[in-house]
Amino acid sequence: MAVEQDLLSTEIVNRGIESSGPDAGSMTFSVRVRRRLPDFVQSVNLKYVKLGYHYLINHGIYLATIPVLVLVFGAEVGSLSREELWRKIWDSTAGYDLATVVAFLALFVFTISVYFMSRPRSIYLLDFACYKPSDDFKVTRDQFIELARKSGKFDEASLEFQRRILQSSGIGDETYIPKSIGSPENTATMKEGRAEAATVVFGALDELFEKCNVRPKDVGILVVNCSLFNPTPSLSAMVINHYKMRGNILSFNLGGMGCSAGVIAVDLARDMLQANPNNYAVVVSTEMVGYNWYPGKDRSMLIPNCYFRMGCAAMLLSNRHRDHRRAKYRLEHIVRTHKGADIRSFRSIYQEEDSEKFKGIKISKDLVEIGGDAIKTNITTLGPLVLPFSEQLLFFSTLVWKILFGNGAKSQSTKPYIPDYKLAFEHFCVHAASKTVLDELQRNLKLSDKNLEASRAALHRFGNTSSSSIWYELAYLEAKERVKRGDRVWQLAFGSGFKCNSVVWKSLRKIRRPSRNPWLDCIDRYPHGDFQA
Repeated sequence: MAVEQDLLSTEIVNRGIESSGPDAGSMTFSVRVRRRLPDFVQSVNLKYVKLGYHYLINHGIYLATIPVLVLVFGAEVGSLSREELWRKIWDSTAGYDLATVVAFLALFVFTISVYFMSRPRSIYLLDFACYKPSDDFKVTRDQFIELARKSGKFDEASLEFQRRILQSSGIGDETYIPKSIGSPENTATMKEGRAEAATVVFGALDELFEKCNVRPKDVGILVVNCSLFNPTPSLSAMVINHYKMRGNILSFNLGGMGCSAGVIAVDLARDMLQANPNNYAVVVSTEMVGYNWYPGKDRSMLIPNCYFRMGCAAMLLSNRHRDHRRAKYRLEHIVRTHKGADIRSFRSIYQEEDSEKFKGIKISKDLVEIGGDAIKTNITTLGPLVLPFSEQLLFFSTLVWKILFGNGAKSQSTKPYIPDYKLAFEHFCVHAASKTVLDELQRNLKLSDKNLEASRAALHRFGNTSSSSIWYELAYLEAKERVKRGDRVWQLAFGSGFKCNSVVWKSLRKIRRPSRNPWLDCIDRYPHGDFQA
């Protein structure tokens, strides 16, 4: 029972004065009870720690052995003078004929060549673009409710519920939605979906190709992710048709993978670039709002209406070494975790019909708890790859202590040491799902307001743009000119499945304020207050 209470938080809402009845004139208020993220400090699943160290050892064994070999060789050579060294080399090789020496040198060159050819290629992010809709699509929170009322699809109780959600959502008055949602007609049509997709996807790609000075025909790999709108032909085919891309392009279309699909798309593009040298890859992350508009009365399905807004991000990746000079970032790590084996996680975000046969996305009341467990798994696996040695030593020592003395009364009160991720990253781009989720993540990971400033600003200015939100957040950091050479950026996204995915980038240069950026007209207004203005 105590554990259950720890997962709940209370908030006093709807303060006021009773206007009628026997209690007229007295103060009234309501108490809202919410589920919280599980406290990451209370439990750490050791198998995910082991998985992280397994990744580290696989890639770090060379770093452990090569310095030792160099030291031994250096000590041996350093003890000899130049004349003695040449005499020793001559004496040791004089006994071999020319063919043996040539064969040895050929084998040595072959081995070195195989090593350099087989090691993973560096993947560079040349640039990215985030689509900013025109002001015709901009709505305030009050205008949003009026559009919903105008559609005639909601009763007063449903409208009031959506109004309350918006008030505590962290979303501001300058987000973007398709005007079609105010229509009394059905907006979830293929025509509306294709029109919205063409607007946001082509808008982002036009900007990307212009910024990078790359022709669409130069792109060899294309990955498009959109969770809920999957027409035939696919969105990736729509892009190829619009830009007349080359016939041998490797194209992929990811559907139904939720708000974390943007990291999955980058992971797929990375794998394809590793297998196809000297190539460009374009990744497009988006979601269609109008097509997924829910017109019913089920409150768990009305929640997505309030949060999701128009948005799209397009990224250009390269594996060409010569692009190192003009690239912004280098890909360092991708860690993906999936909780779909658990039925509660699998059904936490579920597309289905309500009792009136209206299609929508049902949000489980346990979503925050389920999401917290997935996030904990992901960051526990990521930790050994990115944390400094001092943090890993403290973390590992507390785990060993708990294992060795786990039966003692004293050890029961000893909590596992949660590493300070602020020592691993300079910048955080956490998926802007909702204000509640960001608040709980900040509390659990002990992040500062500045660490989550980009996430809160993106939620306030653009709303929840699904898989593209982490790119609007990186655009915010670039508009503020906060990214310096060598800085590490952590993008953390989570969504249906239930999945949680991380990608880590390293800045290759100081990022100046771009000439095209969705924040340029409003960046000086952020951060402001509690992002509720």
